[in-house]
Amino acid sequence: MGVPMARNLHRAGWLVGVWNRTAATADATAAELQITAAADPASLARDCDAVVMCVSADPDVMAVVDALAPALRPGLLVIDCSTVSADTARAAGSKIRAHGADFLDAPVSGGVEGAARATLAIMVGGADAAFERAQPLLRALGKTITHFGAQGAGQAAKATNQIMVAGIISAVAEGLAFASSQGLALGKVIATLSQGAGASWYLANRGPFMQRGAYPAGFRVRLHEKDLKICRAMAHNAGAELSVVEAALRDYARLIALGFGDEDISALFRLKSAQFAPSNLASQDTGANGS
Repeated sequence: MGVPMARNLHRAGWLVGVWNRTAATADATAAELQITAAADPASLARDCDAVVMCVSADPDVMAVVDALAPALRPGLLVIDCSTVSADTARAAGSKIRAHGADFLDAPVSGGVEGAARATLAIMVGGADAAFERAQPLLRALGKTITHFGAQGAGQAAKATNQIMVAGIISAVAEGLAFASSQGLALGKVIATLSQGAGASWYLANRGPFMQRGAYPAGFRVRLHEKDLKICRAMAHNAGAELSVVEAALRDYARLIALGFGDEDISALFRLKSAQFAPSNLASQDTGANGS
């Protein structure tokens, strides 16, 4: 999602440079947008008033924060659009504020489509003044921008989103698997039910993946599994167990074991449809393990 987000910042006139842990990605993006590819995060931050980061996991966020440390200074704003735990957001914010810089945890939702179209929902935690200062950058990235409170509140809101996603994608996959077992044309089912009470973003945007039986990575199974483990830990800290999360984690563990961890989460249709035709999943298992 980082590349289309960078394009939107550039389109709005804000982007002066990029850095990526994969140098080839940074070089290609810099060449496309005619900007600088920085040698490291600190070099990038020295030339900017604000840094927007988006990486995969909690250790990655902390590694980038540590790499930024030599360039952290009063007046610099760091906005993290990654999905990590609220505790990690607070730890990153503490490190950054110790140098006088400002930090916002600002995870996003909307998929690769939302990143490309600048229609992301952005959930923000951090100081009021930093949130107000970040408005031009956030408006270049998303359509719905909400300040939820202090550091970590953005990540708590994103965890809420990920729990809902787990339930919705499972229901869509199960419903379409049932429809297919009844001999219904999935294209007609998706078009019709997208206008009814069962409508959802996932039915409209990922139902076609299930119809085609192809699951290009939009939101990878492995990444949602990582997010739901964060949700599980946060719930356990509050003394609760979330049945939707636990069911999704069991399904994802099976998909990953079968070799489908880098597919979009709509690959849940593989498991749901196999309830009606177990031999189908058996043949998929063979293909996945042999690839």
